[in-house]
Amino acid sequence: MLSAEDNAMLTQTDPGTPMGELFRRFWMPAMLADELPGADCPPVRLRLLGENLVGFRDTDGNVGVLDAYCPHRGAPLFFGRNEDCGLRCVYHGWKFDVHGACVDIPNVPEGDTYKHKVRIKSYPIIEKAGLIWVYMGIEDKQPPFYQFEWLETPDSHRFMQKLIVNCNYFQSMEGDFDASHAPFLHRTLDNNASNLSARIRENALTYEDVMPTYVLEDTAYGNIFGAVRKQADGNQFVGVTHWIMPCFTTPGASPKVLQMNFRVPVDDEHTMHYRVRYDLNGPLSERELWENRHGGFLFPEVIPGTFTPVANKSNDYRIDRLMQRNYSYTGIKSFPIQDLAMIEDQWGPIADRTREHLVSSDEAIIRVRRNMLKAAKDLEQGIEPPLLHSPEAARVLPDRMVLPPEADVAEALRPHAEARP
Repeated sequence: MLSAEDNAMLTQTDPGTPMGELFRRFWMPAMLADELPGADCPPVRLRLLGENLVGFRDTDGNVGVLDAYCPHRGAPLFFGRNEDCGLRCVYHGWKFDVHGACVDIPNVPEGDTYKHKVRIKSYPIIEKAGLIWVYMGIEDKQPPFYQFEWLETPDSHRFMQKLIVNCNYFQSMEGDFDASHAPFLHRTLDNNASNLSARIRENALTYEDVMPTYVLEDTAYGNIFGAVRKQADGNQFVGVTHWIMPCFTTPGASPKVLQMNFRVPVDDEHTMHYRVRYDLNGPLSERELWENRHGGFLFPEVIPGTFTPVANKSNDYRIDRLMQRNYSYTGIKSFPIQDLAMIEDQWGPIADRTREHLVSSDEAIIRVRRNMLKAAKDLEQGIEPPLLHSPEAARVLPDRMVLPPEADVAEALRPHAEARP
């Protein structure tokens, strides 16, 4: 368990908090690019790391992420007019470009000279791979951009979904380091023998061994984990997962289609969860795309016009007790919704980790907690995470291996922790 002080440090990401300052040193996904579908489209409300912001795409197609409130008298810019390469406050007509410069103050005679003295908070933007990324940290400390391999793939090679999760970011992320929950939460009552979707996506086709052990290594980007399960023939099945600081994970890998999750704090009690599946070698198949869009297993159905799943806390995640009795362990249809039902209320939206009773299956979670806390405390002392200066280190992929009983798993893991060329 954590102390109350460490739990607060781990979970609080508002401006001025140690973890908030750590997150602000990295590029963060702010929204899907198609939330701003075209030039001069309506602005979008955005809350990120406890800050209220507004995003817009100007006449030239450039994206701006600004403070949500006009610096004149605090009117909300969400209602602004997006026109002629700027966002104009409808209260008094003050207008701002994507860089935060005030370009027009039409309601006073001194506007032409005074506008040069006014700026609104704005953040640097990179638009890449269907996402709008924002850097919210110290201007002269802006790091190089990530080098995840899926960032360079064509749109046809990847599929992505964004969900709003009603709990703290770390609460949402911890399950990706917890291999022992899968044989229970994500199984069918016939041990996934009839669940083709789960068999394709999960590291193991079935769960003969419900007590995996871990091999863990610290890396320049975060951690590599080997979840080791003994197979019936005595061999070792190893699921290879990475945690990339501060909030990126690579859980699960089919032989062809890979996956990355990232959890971005909205505030301390809400999280944006992005899930991307991608194929580095070619377009996703029609079957994969159909299942992602309509199957409802890995990408749950959302309420139209929102990022809220149809099956959510307000309706008990549409649990089907008949299905629970006869088919699946949970009675909940969708893979990520099964997780949401467990994580959105772990003693509330921010888990009180002073109450935990941790066991050996929590070893990977404990390691990531320690490393996140160490990184935040180091940053307070001026020591920066290595990944900020070596973004190529994160060019790593999930994998799975079958090793003979006598094989050294730690030795087999090491090549997977090395950046791909």
